Amino acid sequence: MLRGIFDGDAELYDRARPRYPSGLVDALVRQAGLGPGSRVLEVAPGTGQLTVPLARTGSSLTAVELGPALAAVARRNLAPYPLARVEVGEFETWPLPGEPYDLVVCATAFHWLDPAVRLPRMRQALRAGGTLAVVTTDHVAGGSEDFWVEVQGCYERWDPDATEPGLRLTPQDDVRADTAEFDRADGLGPVTVRRFARDITYTADQYIDVLRTYSGHRALDGATRAGLLGCVRQLIDGTYGGVITKRYLHELITAPAR
Repeated sequence: MLRGIFDGDAELYDRARPRYPSGLVDALVRQAGLGPGSRVLEVAPGTGQLTVPLARTGSSLTAVELGPALAAVARRNLAPYPLARVEVGEFETWPLPGEPYDLVVCATAFHWLDPAVRLPRMRQALRAGGTLAVVTTDHVAGGSEDFWVEVQGCYERWDPDATEPGLRLTPQDDVRADTAEFDRADGLGPVTVRRFARDITYTADQYIDVLRTYSGHRALDGATRAGLLGCVRQLIDGTYGGVITKRYLHELITAPAR
């Protein structure tokens, strides 16, 4: 199953995956009223990209991670925070504790969870008045605009079956979170969406490392992946002076538990 593929190189994942914008973290902390004495459950934390800043609030934090290698790196990153712990398991079957949480959050992994149970279980873990939060991440138009057009040629050549010809990144103003699942979920109040865009500049090596953490790239056979990444590297180094800029759009979706 592809959702388990990230565990294959946890150190790379930790090094290459971007952390979340401070504005997003601050908004989530304020929304949930986090501080010493708060209880937080994070679903699918990876190596702690969001977990570490949440642990800095002094909250008691539990993170449930599917991959044992990812969980091990997350534990290392959380070592300075004795109130944070990481358990290995599938959230869908993980035994929920009797004491509810003030915040239940899932960042850039919600789509990997079973749609039949993900929101009901997240709501079940919350106290009344607690906060349910999901962070989505989209790759949108911006940054090195011409590169994102030209790099499609690499994908059309090396991964044609999974690549729509002429595909272009969507402008951020045209991206809107689909909140229908949250709107119709039992036990949740009105949904709020906050948007956070940012640009990150990468060298060729850094961007290749990011690509190597994506499930679709990891699932390619070795020769195809090497050809694709070589094509991307050649374009960055040969046409763009070894540096490109990528725009991310993060949406913070929150709803109070009734």
